[in-house]
Amino acid sequence: MSRLPYLRYEDLDPERQKVWDSVVGSRGAALVNEQGGLIGPFNAFVHAPDVGRHLTSLGSVLRFGTSIERRLSEVAIITVGARWKAEFEWWAHARMAREHGVADAVVDAIGRGEEPAFEADDERTVYAVARQLTETGRVSQDVYNAAQQLLGDTGVIELVSLCGYYTLISFLLNAFVVPLPPGGPPMWGSE
Repeated sequence: MSRLPYLRYEDLDPERQKVWDSVVGSRGAALVNEQGGLIGPFNAFVHAPDVGRHLTSLGSVLRFGTSIERRLSEVAIITVGARWKAEFEWWAHARMAREHGVADAVVDAIGRGEEPAFEADDERTVYAVARQLTETGRVSQDVYNAAQQLLGDTGVIELVSLCGYYTLISFLLNAFVVPLPPGGPPMWGSE
């Protein structure tokens, strides 16, 4: 059970309704649970609408408006989610990673905290950036050079920002003990 009570749309003031509308408008009505509240980190966004408004906007840009191919973004997102053992993030994005072409063996290895046997060099590079950032807060020169060659300066900025954003999302999910949807199997057994 989440530490934050679920807020229902009809009980919200106009400011919180705007955040709700932005979240659901960009991600779909499937985000509303059986109690009438938003699942995942989005309930927290509505609780703190000034923060939630900016996080919704940033999340939309980082997921859909960067120069980074979606398959590679998903590698970074699941690497961050696995590092923090954010069950909801893993539940949502491991599936998306597979849908966007990341091999099952790679997704599974990341989930187990093991070094994946990558077939794609671009995935290996993105994983290395995300892994180093989440483990040390830094990126080694050789990994940076590979990322810069792959993505360019703009892409590296976008990738580092994506990792930071999903670290924040992981913290929200974990701090507020956000549950998986019914039937969502936990990856690490913390649900």
